[in-house]
Order: sequence, then C-alpha cells, then structure tokens
Amino acid sequence: MMKNPTSTLIIDRSRPKLEAFIFLGILSAVILIALGISFSNKQPATAVAQPNSTSPPTLEQRVAGLEAYVTNADPSGSKIAGSPGPGHNAWLLTSTAFVLFMTLPGLALFYGGLVRSKNILSVLAQCFGITGLVTVLWWAIGYSLVFGTNLSGSPLGYFLGGTEYFFLKGVDSAPNTNYSFWVSQNVFCMFQMMFAVITPALIMGGIAERMKYSAVLIFITLWMLFVYFPQAHMVWGASGLMNGVFNAGAKIPAIDFAGGTVVHMTSGWSALILALLLGKRKGLGTEPMIPNNMAYCMTGAAILWIGWYGFNAGSAVAADGIAANAFLTTTIATAVASLTWPMLEYTIKGTPTVLGFSTGAVAGLVAITPACGFVNTTGAVIIGLSAGIIPYFACSVLKPLLKYDDALDAFGVHGVGGMLGAFLTGIFVNPAVNGNLLSEAVAKKNGLAAAIGSGTLWIAQLKAILITIVIATTASLIIGFIVKALVGLRVNEEVEQQGLDIIEHGEQGYSI
Repeated sequence: MMKNPTSTLIIDRSRPKLEAFIFLGILSAVILIALGISFSNKQPATAVAQPNSTSPPTLEQRVAGLEAYVTNADPSGSKIAGSPGPGHNAWLLTSTAFVLFMTLPGLALFYGGLVRSKNILSVLAQCFGITGLVTVLWWAIGYSLVFGTNLSGSPLGYFLGGTEYFFLKGVDSAPNTNYSFWVSQNVFCMFQMMFAVITPALIMGGIAERMKYSAVLIFITLWMLFVYFPQAHMVWGASGLMNGVFNAGAKIPAIDFAGGTVVHMTSGWSALILALLLGKRKGLGTEPMIPNNMAYCMTGAAILWIGWYGFNAGSAVAADGIAANAFLTTTIATAVASLTWPMLEYTIKGTPTVLGFSTGAVAGLVAITPACGFVNTTGAVIIGLSAGIIPYFACSVLKPLLKYDDALDAFGVHGVGGMLGAFLTGIFVNPAVNGNLLSEAVAKKNGLAAAIGSGTLWIAQLKAILITIVIATTASLIIGFIVKALVGLRVNEEVEQQGLDIIEHGEQGYSI
C-alpha cells in the first residue's frame, strides 16, 4: 500500500479553517445583499420580443421571418419574433462548451505543466475552484450587472447594467434582443459565463507557486465585483461606456470583438500587480524552476487553440458570416504567431522550443481576440506576426530587466498581447467584414463610423486601453491589500519549500 504523503507532516489546520470561513462569509454577504436587492425589484422589464398573435401568418410574414433568420436580422416584422433560432442556438451552445474546455482542462494543463512538480495540483485546484466560484457569482449577480439594463439612462449605467436579472430572474429561452435576435437568453447567459470563468483563471499564471488558496478565492470574489463585471459591461453592455458597436450613446466608440480588453488586459495587468505584491518565488535565480511536464503544457495550448474558436467565432452570437470571418482570422493569426515566436528563439538562442511554439500560439490567440470579427486576413497576418514578436520580448527582455516574477508570463502574454491586439484592431479594422461597424442606428450616431472613415479609431482604442489599465491595476492593488490584511497573500517559507500541493491541498501530483 502506498504511504499517505501527508502522514509524516504535522500541519496546523486551524488557520486555514479560519481563512475558509472568512471567504465563505464574504461570498455569503454578496449573495445576501443581492437577494435583498432582488426582492426589492419589480418584475424585470425585459427586452425580449413577444410573439405575435396566433393568427395564420401571411406569405410576406413567412418570407420576412426566413430572411431575418438567414441574415441574423431583426424578426419583429414576422410571426416568429421572440422565438429562438435553432441553428444559431446550436452554434452558441457548442461555443459555450468550447470556452469551458479552454479552462478545464486547457488552461489547467497549460499552466499546470509549467510549474514545478510540487505545485501542479495547486494550479488545477485554482482553475477548478475559480470555475465553481465564478459560476455562482454569475448566477447571483454577474449576468445582471453586465447585461442588465435597468441602470441605463443614469451615469452608473455606463459602468454597470442593472439588477433585474439577479439570480437569473426572467432569464429563459426567449431571445434578449438587446444582444441577439435569435439566441435564447439563457444560452447567451451561459456563453458569457464561460468568459467570466476563464478571465480570473488567467491571473493564476502571475501568482503561481506562492499565493495562498484562501487568498486566491477571496481576491477573485472581490475582483469579479470591481474589475470584471464593470469592465465587461463598459465594453459589451447595452449602455456600456466603450461599446462602440452596439451602444449609440457610447462616450468612447471603441470596439472589442471577443475580449482583448475585457479578458486579457484585465487579467494580465492584474496578474502583474499581484506578482509585485507577492514578491519573487523563493530561489528564483539561484534554483532551477523547471516545468514539470512540457507535454501537459503543449496539450493545454492545443486545447486552448481549439477552444478559442468558440471564444472568438462564438462571439458573433450567431452562425453567420461574421462568425466565419472570426474563425478564419483566428486560425491565421495564431498560426503566424506560433511560428514567429519559436523562430525568434531559433535565431537568438539557437533552439526552437515546444514552450515557444505553445506560448506563441497563445499570444496569437490573445492578440487576435479583439480583432477577429473586424479585420480581414491581411490584418490577421500582421497581428499574428506582431503577437509573435512583441510579447516575446516582453517575456524574455522586459521581465528580466524589471526583475518582477510573473511566473508563467500572464502579463507578458495576456496583458501585453491584449493591449497590442486592442490597438491594432483600430488600425486594421475593415467595415467590409462586419456591417455593424457602419450601422445607421449605432455607429453613425456615436462616432464609430466617422472614426473608421477618418482612420482615427486607434484614438478610441487607446482610450479604452488606458481606462482598462487604470481599472485593473488600481482595483487589484486595493483588493490585494485588503486580502493581505484579512488572510495574508503569500504562503510561508516552509510551505513554499515543500510545495503547495502537499501542504495546501494534502495531496501530491506524482507518486514517483
């Protein structure tokens, strides 16, 4: 019989138990406050279109319905208004599963393979724990704060959606026409939930091998409230401050197709702040920090690439030509970046590494994320080439120069790559691939169409980039200090030396 790996250790569990109660207390407080607000709300005024009367449709109405379905347009003039479209729903359901697949097991394997063998389970536990935690937060308040509408018309409406969908009240299979004419609102809700899940999990690359598990859970709870939910609404919400494509009243007509600012910049810059607060890993620079399994890393990167098709092409929220363009540009940019990064290694260091191929692919995926539904293949090639070069030097030159310990390059790949992609989206935007960029109802009212026509969209993109950096860094710094005061951020020296797996989780990843 194999000996229990913890049998020879004497571990004081009283402190971790207290920290667990603190986390559960914070989470319970959030849910209880949301319950109080939810009960005080009147029945939500949804944007869901209601079906017309049951009288037989005319031929013109039948044709109008078919045309609207095929072109992903407003079906309000037909008898099928308010009905979900099977094909569009099927695509988004598939995309939802793909995006979850990116976190579990994609990101878990990618990050897990890069840490030392004594810490692999800590990464897996972080990814699993964040998935469960964020799902609960999304159900309770997240979806409503991002995609609700009852705060629209007030200054707060630029930053948060509303409270009418707390605990998913009123979220059913009818489409919410603020966001899609054909996809069921509950499907759209699940799709966006997977974005909310993977974003904080990306932060774990910056804090690997040294942050307390209790601190991770408390930090992510507060971070979702004060960083992700406001940022996602500002960029994608119906009344969002920076939603240039779908908010005619947007103050900054920026564009972000699938999350260059919302997902990658917020996570990357927050990872940098946490890495600075935590300090360097013990032994960094004097002891080898050898990845425990590069095969896991490569497998995780491959899963991320596959799952990213749901992430990017799914963000069209329809099975249409825009989704097809996003699929194509994602493939091209990723391929170019995955080749460029290791070729730089080959030229500079003499060896193209599996880590280089894997990290290059992820950098390409990150950079094309905000652009995939707005650029053509030429733009995708340039973005992919840039993603293979600039993040490479951020990881190999900037990090050693500034001496911060971004353990798995969350900042170098996601912070820098997301910023690069968001800016280049403004340079290579092409209205020919997405008619929403010049729409009469929105783009010509908020200045997006004019900015594209004059070649000045990059200015709006730069504003969105700066706002994102300020929100992510300021909030992460404040939350980090709060968590440090509550439970402490970093494990002690003994735990770090023996490994987080065996001390924090009572298990070990390898038995040999």
